[in-house]
Amino acid sequence: MLDKLEAIKQKFEDLQTQMSDPTVMNDMKRYIKLNKDYKELLPIMDAFVLYKNILSNIDNAKDIIHHEKDEEFRSMAKEELNSLTLEKDKMEEDIRMLLVPKDPEDEKNAVIEIRAGTGGDEASIFAGDLFRMYNKFAETKKWKVELVDFTEGTMGGFKEIIFNLSGENVYGLMKYESGVHRVQRVPQTETQGRVHTSAATVAVLPEADEFDVEIKPSDIRKDTFCSSGPGGQSVNTTYSAIRLTHIPSNIVVSCQDEKSQIKNFEKAMKVLRSRLYELEHQKYLDEISKKRKTMVSTGDRSAKIRTYNYPQSRVTDHRINMTLYNLPVVLDGDVQPLIDALQLAENAERLKEAVV
Repeated sequence: MLDKLEAIKQKFEDLQTQMSDPTVMNDMKRYIKLNKDYKELLPIMDAFVLYKNILSNIDNAKDIIHHEKDEEFRSMAKEELNSLTLEKDKMEEDIRMLLVPKDPEDEKNAVIEIRAGTGGDEASIFAGDLFRMYNKFAETKKWKVELVDFTEGTMGGFKEIIFNLSGENVYGLMKYESGVHRVQRVPQTETQGRVHTSAATVAVLPEADEFDVEIKPSDIRKDTFCSSGPGGQSVNTTYSAIRLTHIPSNIVVSCQDEKSQIKNFEKAMKVLRSRLYELEHQKYLDEISKKRKTMVSTGDRSAKIRTYNYPQSRVTDHRINMTLYNLPVVLDGDVQPLIDALQLAENAERLKEAVV
């Protein structure tokens, strides 16, 4: 382990040298990449310093035990050695985890798309419930939520809603939410009290910035149209809504949330970049899914990942066979226990991969 850490230390020092080079600082794209690599290695270097300190203290304690005549000193040194050995073992486990390659996208913001699936009006209402759940979760994380586009359901909720989440480690947490979410409950429209099953699809994309994806202006067709839905006097009177069509890929993105055409354009560009970036990122996710049975971060939109059962107040995550009996709490934004369990499962598989 020490040899590996020394090699990483050398790489860390090389990055520091490169980042202070004026020619590198003038190349913003390269500087951002180096800075990202530097930040990723920083926790490993901090752990390395602590680890070396523990090893040094262990050597000192052993030296006292072997050479000190005073029995009281030797007894204290033995106690310290036992404590330091436990600390060393824990530190080695932590470093092993830090050395496992991370998903390079974890630090990114995310674009979330929720779409009503099977179940008609009830599916739209459920899509609205999921949006509220993520909104509440974002509040606890102090993330910023920005609506991009939505189509309301006829009985409430949304047929489709797209929004941006920005903050710390957003994609790293939200990526576990990609897939089909299923709800089992008595719909508002049901007169005989029968439980129905409906579904909504959640897609979580890492938000791509302009350095990740280069889009030629000539490849984009921009159309403007009047906003619909809530929005005051400007609705249906000003052409502030934007529709972007990326001609080579035929990807279409709309944004009508802002009253300003410029702001809508900026938001639509974020989503377009993220969708184009996802085409490449999906290859990486497909590669992961071949290795990991939990399929927790593959972004497979067709996979049924979670069931919300109202009669039993039950939430079941099918990827890790985890069941919680606190449905109202989860729907009120307390998604963290599920994400923690999914992260734990994925980390175990990543460690297994690293050992192999």
